[in-house]
Amino acid sequence: MTRRWILSLTLAATPLFAQSPAEPVDAATIARIITEASDKSQVMATMSWLTDVGGQRLTGSPELRRSAEWAAAQLKGWGVQNVALEPWQNSFRGWSNQKLAVRVTAPTAYPVLAAPRAWSVGTNGAISGAAIAVVVDSASDTLKYKGQLRGKIVLWGRPRTVPAQFTAQATRLTDEQLATMEAYTPPPSGAPGQNFNFPRVALGNADIQRFLASEGAAGLFMAARGDGGTIFTDNGSPKDAAAPQVPTVHVAIESYGRIWRTLDQKVPVTVEMEMQNSFHDDGMNQFSIVGEIPGTDPKLKDEVVMLGAHFDSWQAGTGATDNAAGSAVMLEAMRIFRALDLKPRRTIRIGLWSGEEQGLLGSRAYVKAHFGERRGDTLFLKPEQAKLAGYFNVDNGTGKIRGVYQQMNAGVGPVFRAWMAPFAERGMKTTTLQNTGGTDHQAFDPLGIPGFQFIQDGLEYNTRTHHSNMDTYERIQADDMKHNAAVVASFVWQTAQREALLPRKPFDSKLIVVPPAAPAKGKKKAA
Repeated sequence: MTRRWILSLTLAATPLFAQSPAEPVDAATIARIITEASDKSQVMATMSWLTDVGGQRLTGSPELRRSAEWAAAQLKGWGVQNVALEPWQNSFRGWSNQKLAVRVTAPTAYPVLAAPRAWSVGTNGAISGAAIAVVVDSASDTLKYKGQLRGKIVLWGRPRTVPAQFTAQATRLTDEQLATMEAYTPPPSGAPGQNFNFPRVALGNADIQRFLASEGAAGLFMAARGDGGTIFTDNGSPKDAAAPQVPTVHVAIESYGRIWRTLDQKVPVTVEMEMQNSFHDDGMNQFSIVGEIPGTDPKLKDEVVMLGAHFDSWQAGTGATDNAAGSAVMLEAMRIFRALDLKPRRTIRIGLWSGEEQGLLGSRAYVKAHFGERRGDTLFLKPEQAKLAGYFNVDNGTGKIRGVYQQMNAGVGPVFRAWMAPFAERGMKTTTLQNTGGTDHQAFDPLGIPGFQFIQDGLEYNTRTHHSNMDTYERIQADDMKHNAAVVASFVWQTAQREALLPRKPFDSKLIVVPPAAPAKGKKKAA
């Protein structure tokens, strides 16, 4: 049954939604946006191309470029202007996988469920070797395996216990959880932060690879996080790709455990593996996808509002929830603007980033090129920094948008609460002063640019799809995607039409802010 979440929206001149007298809402245009997003959506067709046709979009891979060229062609076809793949430089090679086949051939033949580890070397054809269980609790434990690993497929570490699952993998935010977020108050200035104690490991990845390569091991099996056939990967180590290593795969716990237990029964296990991988030196020339709908107000058209998401993914699945979902929402918002022939006062610019999974590399390079950079305690700003009204990001999967993180920007609270009114009946009614991290709005925020990530229902993001082989089209929720595209388009439109730029946070008083063409004379606070 298709859920209809829009009232019968026959467009009228009278406002359809309650609005704050201090912050006007363009209700008629928002109603048109909602109708277009619901009744004429192309967001799932975009999702299918990015995931089913384009596939994984690992930074530096040919697959990423092919999908980016398709997205750029879509933008141009909708009438978006100044579309380009804007280059940026990184320091590691591209990588892609063409083939992976893993199976046990003795004592009983069966397939091994596995995923390639990104930036791993391949096997140079099919290889066969005996499996060996290795337990290293301290660096000195490697000594007992000296001379025993040549030509072997190494299982590194004991299999973990897999408990039964008694809670739902997919959940939506409850009213109580949202209320707690909204009631958040920042800790007092100078209060200590939370300390996290991470478990210590006997050897790091580079040390493990170096040891196995020196011993002549044929391959490495890593027990993957997840169960039920879900393989969570770790995205490899692109900067270590040139160091000594052996062919490495992530193995589903069910396959890993079976091999380990068979060895524990003193029964030899023979494994056959073929993995074909390629490195791409042209991956060192990276890019972000950009395009614009020019502003029409003579006084405001040089100002810009941005919407964006990261376009790259990990390699085990097709990058559906992370982050074809965010990219498809942003592309759909641009399509909506052009389909409705809207004329924004400010310029609307899309940015789809690569390199996010390696540390926000693409968005940070874009911010540095256009808006400025921080060096130590000094901010060097460019003229464009003062003209960017705001940046809106989506990167928490397919879940429905329920509100907005304000990133400690108190001034935008009343603005966002007014803009959420058209979506209140669909459960979007929460703003919180909280920061949220881990994605591309963080590239903008340190430069004093209002950058925001939306609050989304988690669904299966952290339990099933995030960085796993199950991150596929089937996990995408069409109704939520339509809702999200309408919300993003609405917020971007309101920002483009607003009389003033969005409120900005003051800079930290400890920072020296150097405006364009101005010498650093001392500490300055933002207005």
